[in-house]
This record gives sequence, C-alpha cells and structure tokens, in this order.
Amino acid sequence: MSGQSITDRFAAAQHSMTGSAISKAVCKATTHEVSGPKKKHLDYLIHCTSEMNVSVPQLADTLFERTANSSWVVVFKALIATHHLMMYGNERLIQYLASRNTLFNLNNFLDKGALQGYDMSTFIRRYSRYLNEKAMSYRLVAVDFTKMKRGTDGVMRTMSTEKLIKTLPIIQNQLDALLDFQANPNELTNGVINAAFMLLFKDSIRLFAAYNEGVINLLEKYFDLKKGQCKEALDIYKKFLYRMTKLSEFLKVAEQVGIDQGDIPDLSQAPSSLLEALEQHLASLEGKKTKELSADTRASTLSSAVTSLSSTGMSFSRMDEKERLQALEEEKARLQALEEEQARLQALKVQDQRLKEIGVSLPPSASPSTQSMGSVNHNTNQAMELFNTPSTNSMPNLSSDLFDLQPAFIPVVQSTPSISTAASAWGGAAVQAESSISVDFDAVFGGGARGIANNGVQPAADGKENHTLNE
Repeated sequence: MSGQSITDRFAAAQHSMTGSAISKAVCKATTHEVSGPKKKHLDYLIHCTSEMNVSVPQLADTLFERTANSSWVVVFKALIATHHLMMYGNERLIQYLASRNTLFNLNNFLDKGALQGYDMSTFIRRYSRYLNEKAMSYRLVAVDFTKMKRGTDGVMRTMSTEKLIKTLPIIQNQLDALLDFQANPNELTNGVINAAFMLLFKDSIRLFAAYNEGVINLLEKYFDLKKGQCKEALDIYKKFLYRMTKLSEFLKVAEQVGIDQGDIPDLSQAPSSLLEALEQHLASLEGKKTKELSADTRASTLSSAVTSLSSTGMSFSRMDEKERLQALEEEKARLQALEEEQARLQALKVQDQRLKEIGVSLPPSASPSTQSMGSVNHNTNQAMELFNTPSTNSMPNLSSDLFDLQPAFIPVVQSTPSISTAASAWGGAAVQAESSISVDFDAVFGGGARGIANNGVQPAADGKENHTLNE
C-alpha cells in the first residue's frame, strides 16, 4: 500500500475539526504510507514535548492508541515516532514512559492481511521489546545512557565501584534487546524498517560508548577490588567482549545498507593477555595456585587495554560530533530564515508608513478618497432628483414635451366618409399609421394613452368608422 489511505485522511480531518493538533500530527506521522514518518511531523511532536501547556500523557497515549492498529505499517511507525521522541524530545516524555507499569504489549502482534505482514510483525515484536527495555533502564537508574556525559570526566568514568557493578548489567540488558533486532541487509526492504534500523544504529553507538567507558573505569579499579567484586567485574568483562563481537556484526549490516563509513566506529578489542591477567588475579585471591604476574607486567597489560578501549570510545564520538554540527547548521538556517522574514516585514511596515504620510500630505481636492466621495455624492443627488415626485408647476406641456418623443402628429380627417369593408377600414394606410403611433404611445405611457393617440377615433358598433375631431 502506498500513499495515505482514506482512513488516514478522514482521521486527520476529524482531528482538525476537533482542534487536536497533537492527535493530527500523530495521525500524519503514522499513516499507512510505507515510508518513515515525515520529519516535519516529528519535529512538531518534539516541540510539543517541551511545551508546558502540552499534556505529555495525552501525547504518549495517542501514540499507544496507534499501536493498537491492525496494520503493521501504522504500528511500526508509531514505535518509530515514540523512539524518536525518546531520543530527541524533552526528558519528561521518557520520564512518563518509565513511570508506566506497562508500555508496549506487542509480543503477540501479527499482521496477516498485508504483503509483508508476517516478516515485519517479527521486527515489530523485537523493536517493542527494546523500547520497553530502554524505558525500564531509565526507571532503574533515572538516566538515559545514550544522553549521559562522556569522556574522562563523564558519568561512567567517575562512577563509584559499587554503583558501577550495579549499572553495567543494566546497560548490558538494554544492549542485548537492541542487538536482538537481528535484521539482515536483504530484510531492510522498505522505508519503515530502514527508519527503525537507523534509530537503533544511533542508539547502539551511544549505548556502547557508555558501556565501554564503564568497563574502562572498572578495569582501572580491578586489581584493588575485593574478591567478590573481582568476580563480578570479571564476569562483566567477559560479557563485554561477547557483546562487542555482536555489535561488530550489527555494524557490518549498517555498512552494507549504505550508512556512511565515517559514522561507523572502529572496535578495538583489548589484548587477550588482559583476560589472562584478570583471571590469574582472581585465582590468587581465591587461594588457588597459579602463576602470579609481576606488578610491572600487570600494569603494562592494563595500560595497553585501556588505551585500546579509549581509542574505541573516541571513534564513537564522531557520530555525535557530526550530529551536533548538523544540528548547528539547521539552527543557523532557521535563524537566517527568521531574520529574512523579519526584514521583509520591516520593509513592508516602512512602505506602509510612507504611503500613509503621502496620503496625509495631499490636499483634500487631490485625495483619492475625497474625489471618490464627491463622485458618490453627485451620483446620489442625481438619483434623488430622478426619483423625486414632480410638482404641479413643473408638469410638462403635452404639445411641446410629450410629442417631442415622436415625429409630428398630424391627424388625418376625411371630408367624405368612405364605405368599405371592415378589413379595408382597419387596414388602410391612415389607420396603420395611427396604429403605429398608438403602439408607440402604449410602450411609453401604457394603455391609458390609447385614447389620446387615436385622437378620439373609435370604431363604430356596426362596423363603420365614426370620425370625431376633438378641437
């Protein structure tokens, strides 16, 4: 299915009538069109998360309602919109999502009616589990790992040992849920799943960067830990190596689907000698007989591992720097467009002011408004004069005014009455002339003027003409 369906257009029109701009934007971002949500709708929803007069629970509930749709396209796009707002929206949105007992319950979702319904339903179930895990991580630690400060003075590098041992497993669980998406290049066949994969790719980079810095901090403290803490730290490091391998496979897929090579970090693993040194130290704490490494060898191995992992962390920051520069360019473009609009409005304001000054300085006779008013008054007076009732003194003279409308009226009087048939009496030239005059008078004065036009000539009852001349 391509393009917006009739249902999408009807729903958008319904929200327009009810005045719900948020519902309309959510509806337009989650249409049946097989493509990712449009940027303009996502940007509007991001802006809404920062507005204090916007209800974040209402916004989230509107997105949840769209996940109840039977179409995999609508549900997938609703998840993408939610993920996008969790990444770029105000923090109070993810705070609300983390406070809910249930988020997305799509473990049994299946779209049997669409062409790609079966395949896409599998990814929808996996994607929803990751978003649930992302919200759960925020509930446990009250921080989004993809947004925390990084670097030598970052959150994970300065975290205490006890808190570090509790936090790293949470990151591991979230990363596991992300890598379980398991999309192959030949399965990324439409704009919807590609949009989801791009968001997962960005989250994987930032999430593993925090994971990497936490492991560096733990390794730097490892040889000073107690036996129980060393055992937990060693288990965390082994799991870290396994997840690094899985992330490397995930990034290979990202490279094959066309993501810029410069955005893909280089994963530099620590030397294998570090793992041996860690295991030997734990064995020595447990009282097992093992070959103990010298302090210098141990320090050299640890330094080499930290350097390798630090270089990996630096490569993770390239994508963040690129996004930061892109955001600055977009903000600069918006500010420039705003300045141009303000300059245009200012020019129109100055022009309007000049026109007003010119209009005030003109004399009343040259003022267009005065001329138009004078014309209106003149036309009004003419109209009033036209419809005024004439007085008796101004009654027009019948002989001068009335008959000026027609050629000179000369009554025809026959000295000797001619006896003829009715046809010749009414069809003669004289009668025809009189008839033409009578018609003209009827057109001007109505039927009441017939007697005047006929000049008193009336047809006789016996068919003969009765000539009477009014003097």
